[in-house]
Amino acid sequence: MTNAVWFVAIGTLLILMGTRPPVLQRLNLTPSMVYLSVGVLLGPSVIGVFHFNPLKQAHLLEVFAELAVLLSLFIAGTKMPVPFSWSAWRVPLRLAFISMTISVVLTAAFGYYLLGLPLGAAILLGGILAPTDPVLATHVQVRHMGDTDPLRFTLTSEAGMNDGSAFPFVMLGLLLLGSPVSDELLEGWVLKDVLWSTAAAIVVGLVTGRLVAQLVRWQRSLERTVPLLDDFLGLGLIGLTYGVCLLIDAWGFLGVFVTAISLRQSEISLARDEKSNQRRGASSASSHQSREIKPHGPSEVSEGSLRFKEPLERLSELVLVVLLGGMLFTDSWSLRAVSLGLFLFLVVRPVSVFLGLLGSGASWRLQMLVGWFGVRGIGSLYYLMFAVVFGLPEEMAVELIHITLVVVVLSIVVHGLTVKPMMTRWWGP
Repeated sequence: MTNAVWFVAIGTLLILMGTRPPVLQRLNLTPSMVYLSVGVLLGPSVIGVFHFNPLKQAHLLEVFAELAVLLSLFIAGTKMPVPFSWSAWRVPLRLAFISMTISVVLTAAFGYYLLGLPLGAAILLGGILAPTDPVLATHVQVRHMGDTDPLRFTLTSEAGMNDGSAFPFVMLGLLLLGSPVSDELLEGWVLKDVLWSTAAAIVVGLVTGRLVAQLVRWQRSLERTVPLLDDFLGLGLIGLTYGVCLLIDAWGFLGVFVTAISLRQSEISLARDEKSNQRRGASSASSHQSREIKPHGPSEVSEGSLRFKEPLERLSELVLVVLLGGMLFTDSWSLRAVSLGLFLFLVVRPVSVFLGLLGSGASWRLQMLVGWFGVRGIGSLYYLMFAVVFGLPEEMAVELIHITLVVVVLSIVVHGLTVKPMMTRWWGP
């Protein structure tokens, strides 16, 4: 396909999704399903006018997926409606760490015993497929900053955290592919990849989010006539947090999600403190000063930056899912890949959610819906490409690419067809 044809195709697709024709509404098609259909139609499965080779273009696809996940995690974090407390966050925390671990173990067992993969490859596959996706699961995620729906909050916060909690298992799988199991290997993995990388990411996220919130509040109090570029501030915060995490070997995805939560909660806390101080001052000068700050732009960086990042998130979803359709061949649908996908959706996800939430107090309806809506997508593509770029042997890379692509496509179709009916019937609009 020439550049001109690509412009026409993408432009037409954007207009189609922007106008939201009634036929798409009646068929309950999610945007990802439409993008996937276009990619499959243009790709080698049907017309064959383009083919994106994930093995040869692994580094490019890794960067695309990385950027998409980072944007989505930041957006999800800034929409978190409640401050952190164990009572409010116990369910997503259990899902992101306990259920995640169970999911990796069950998937790895399937890969090792039924697919005949080496132990390292089986654990790597479990780490790739275990995390739920923050990019493609827009229909079951928090819609806006005031959305307090418990199902949406649970799924959004879980997806934000398990994109970081899956990374230790990806690294363990890669380590075991190069070395036999030993006490030294496991001890080093626990200390570095589990404890240090997780704790460091949380600390970096909390600190950077708080510092930027305080910096913006201080600057707005000094230069009220100079509007701040909230979109630049938000993107800069993503880059700063992610870069620091990479430098100190912390999990950057988790750090970005935490920094978005920290930014939003710090803004709320600082605004509350400022209002409290103004009320205590009870002076006309201070009340006049507070009124002067408001007209010069959004009062919060997190809120203002969402106007810029949400379109970028939707555009990245379009590009990556169209490319996903262009990676598939008609013979991609092997029994091995399809059987793992069905096992993941029908057994691994429900069982891991049930076991992870034992004694949590979550309602059976919440557990049932969370147990079904474990959408796999761009996060899995990123981990897969990370492993390929890391140095995964070519034969093993082809096998894992084949399986992962089929599972992600199945998730887009199966979860996409059921999300609206199930949310309406069992939870409400």
